[in-house]
Amino acid sequence: MSRNCSTSTASTASPRRCGSGCVHASPPDIAALEGRRVGLWGWGREGRAAWRAIRSRQPALPLTLFCQPGEADDAARLGDPLLQVCTAVDADALAACDVVIKSPGISPYGDVAQAAAGRGTRFIGGTTLWFAERGDARTLCVTGTKGKSTTTALLAHLLRAAGVRTALAGNIGLPLLELLDGQADAWAIELSSYQTRDVATSGVRPDLAIVTNIFPEHLDWHGGQARYVEDKLALLGDARPHIAVLNAADPTLAALRLPDSDVRWYGRADGWHLRDDTVFRGDSAVLDTRDLPLPGRHNRGNLCAVLAALEACGHDAVALAAHARGFQPLPHRLQPLGRRDRLDWVNDSISTTPHASIAALELYRDRPVAILVGGHDRGLDWAAFVDHVRAHPPRAVVTMGQNGPRIHDALRTAADEAGFALRQAGDLEFAVAQAREVLAADGGVLLLSPGAPSFGPYRDYAERGRHFACLGGFDPDAITAIPGLGIA
Repeated sequence: MSRNCSTSTASTASPRRCGSGCVHASPPDIAALEGRRVGLWGWGREGRAAWRAIRSRQPALPLTLFCQPGEADDAARLGDPLLQVCTAVDADALAACDVVIKSPGISPYGDVAQAAAGRGTRFIGGTTLWFAERGDARTLCVTGTKGKSTTTALLAHLLRAAGVRTALAGNIGLPLLELLDGQADAWAIELSSYQTRDVATSGVRPDLAIVTNIFPEHLDWHGGQARYVEDKLALLGDARPHIAVLNAADPTLAALRLPDSDVRWYGRADGWHLRDDTVFRGDSAVLDTRDLPLPGRHNRGNLCAVLAALEACGHDAVALAAHARGFQPLPHRLQPLGRRDRLDWVNDSISTTPHASIAALELYRDRPVAILVGGHDRGLDWAAFVDHVRAHPPRAVVTMGQNGPRIHDALRTAADEAGFALRQAGDLEFAVAQAREVLAADGGVLLLSPGAPSFGPYRDYAERGRHFACLGGFDPDAITAIPGLGIA
């Protein structure tokens, strides 16, 4: 196998292409890859799942893997003689492939990918392959800037309570291609904005799609807010789900017109909605949410989305609502870790937008709270967060990470006006120490809700959350399992 290669020698076949880079008469399933020059880009869990799926259907297909130098040895240990490993990726190398199956974290809008696409290379994701292979599956897709993981897991939980054999997979932590041959009566699938367009690319219409909300997010990957919204909404406009369950309180969603879908709204008086702490169906009170394991009003709104989806699928949503009491919350999402030295430690490491940090503060508005914010800088506007803490001051805000100085500068005036402590730290460990110092006299809530990704010192938000748990003296292994993944 070649290392640091610049071109693929996987195949000499040259299928006819159109100007957009697609291969004529080739639906993007695995069978259609035969005779093509196929690349895999990325060797994380999604990349490895794509390799296994292709090998299960096409054992003799030559493949070229584009990966990081540190991943090459792992790929070599597979002993696959038809896998060429390349640790240098450029437009020429990618353009030598007819189709590249890329991992979700790799943007198709980067210069290298755009140059290769302009020369005819088609980029798809593993989600595209799964949908194309499993057109028989009953798919219930969930996306949204905030709340999609909890919504997907809660959907699976209530479907199982209804006696439906259900798969829980996707962006939530289990690539769909790992369940390529799995048998389920319903598939609850979380999709990030990196994956929503992949569904449309497959040509398979989802049975149902839930969209919770749209806020600015992942702007670096998408190349701007407009494209982020466009990619996110591809699950609705381009994929044309048979049923679309939408949040009526979100202005972007409320303005949509979807003539190809049966639209069901939640969050308004004639459907599933919240009044104070109670879930209503129209004018009928259904469930008091105060004892539910769903922290925050936004999560109870997610329950309304799930109940609207269940009703749209023909289930008795009123009867199923009470089963939400048995739901196991997901890790790193407003997760109470426990109490240490009169401090309640809360891990909301999944928080990657300022809006998520605001929602976390709302949950603890009546308690002394020190919130840790900051991480990878994607250029998001923190003005709404500044306005919120000016109006509802916490005990302290501690900034950290790459965008910590920018957030700190934005908060200076608000801290002076509202009277909360504003501290600055270079990393999470120092940020925790600063927060503990502020809360030492009275106790309170030590809240990690960064409002920014973890890129840089951490591989992902889960690793950041595990480090936070360790700093509090909690067992990180006890907090990280995602309940319900897979088919049950």
